[in-house]
Amino acid sequence: MTPSTEDAPEGQMKLSADRMMELAELASRLIVERCERLPTEPAWRGGTRAELEPLMREPPPEEGRPAEHVLERAAREILPVAGRTDHPRFFAFVPSSPTWPSVLADYMAAGHNVFQGTWLGASGPSQLEVVVIDWFRDWIGYPDSAGGLFTSGGSAASLDAFVAAREAAGAPDRASVYMSDQSHTALSRAATIVGVRPERVRKVPTDDRYRLDMDALVTMVAEDRAAGLSPIAVCGNAGATNTGAVDPLDAMADFCEREGLWLHVDAAYGGFAVLADEGKRLFVGIERADSIAMDAHKWLFQPFETGCLMVKDIRRLESAFSVRPEYLQDTEWGRDHPNFGDRGLQLSRSFRALKVWMSIQTFGMKAFRSAVARGIELAARAEEWIRDSENLEIANPASLSVVCFRFNPAGRDLGSTELEKLNDRIQSRVINTGTAMMSSTRLRGVYSLRLCILNHTTSWEDVRSTLEAIERFGLDEVSGGD
Repeated sequence: MTPSTEDAPEGQMKLSADRMMELAELASRLIVERCERLPTEPAWRGGTRAELEPLMREPPPEEGRPAEHVLERAAREILPVAGRTDHPRFFAFVPSSPTWPSVLADYMAAGHNVFQGTWLGASGPSQLEVVVIDWFRDWIGYPDSAGGLFTSGGSAASLDAFVAAREAAGAPDRASVYMSDQSHTALSRAATIVGVRPERVRKVPTDDRYRLDMDALVTMVAEDRAAGLSPIAVCGNAGATNTGAVDPLDAMADFCEREGLWLHVDAAYGGFAVLADEGKRLFVGIERADSIAMDAHKWLFQPFETGCLMVKDIRRLESAFSVRPEYLQDTEWGRDHPNFGDRGLQLSRSFRALKVWMSIQTFGMKAFRSAVARGIELAARAEEWIRDSENLEIANPASLSVVCFRFNPAGRDLGSTELEKLNDRIQSRVINTGTAMMSSTRLRGVYSLRLCILNHTTSWEDVRSTLEAIERFGLDEVSGGD
């Protein structure tokens, strides 16, 4: 049924409390049913523009339609046509598997319509964001001077960090920045947005494990200074997207301190591995970085968009972004609190911290530590399984939760082009059969299959069955089977 026009004047889109509850219960039931059947469904479903146009192309209705119909249609026709990033066998790119309390937190924050750009606008939510940011600060090992804010994701976090780095360096005209040739494109984009010319976004070579080469970095910075450039920042990877590689963060911190450069660490994928012992070991030196980008919607099991920027000296961030227009003069109420709109590019901000707080309050830190550690363990087991196989070979050893490999059948001498086409066909069969969702990459130009294992519901059986299917499809392809 549609809302009654007798209950509200024209133009007022209001439902009764009972009606609101009916629709909320239907929406919740549809989501829970989807979560329950997810493991038995394919990890990916897509559609071409030509296929989807006739399903969705229509003018907006002049008169309202039954809300149940609208919800059902969204749940059946629109939302499922996507990568199911929370599927236990979604191993492509960097997965996201939110906990149910964090999903409810998004719903509750939207229901309260929180505007969290200022303390005046959202005192309680802002205080909670301070608390959760301080949790992150302690996990990293940052000092009390550190702080940060939630962002949409790593791209926005790195952009905010680059603004602070530019201002800390005095906004030089011929600025240059340095990052690994394995760094995410978000870093290059952020650098150019803040005014660094594309040719001055310098890509530093990496070693045989795809970690930044310190000798090359030292040489490049020295040469650029001699050429009249003004280096302002160096970027390190704490879990490169391609391979999970971790750069030599401690050595990079030494270098940046000597050279007076801002050290930014891209930990969007891997940052919350600090909760596991292996992550702490790999991330030695991260606590010395000037800024760190972290995505809680990845390895802290939150819904999109739950990015975060941490800054070692929060005053650097606030001095770069704080403005005082007349129409916000009332937000200066009190002096013992932050206005999060003064810490980044967003003034209109949603209440993201509630997701993290509710899920950790519900399950406790022990569960989160175990889930992070399990992702690292499953990647290591996958590498061991691949090495034991006669037909699979490691392209790069497991790092954090990423393992790269390829199918290369024993007893056959296949050329590089033929081998690439073969692995591409295998990947397509893995996806199209609904076995799993996986992505590919290139390592030094060589085609490679790639698994990224992050989901807290993923089991060894999920990983093993996927590897078995890859080997089976590969053998079927080389034998000419269908």
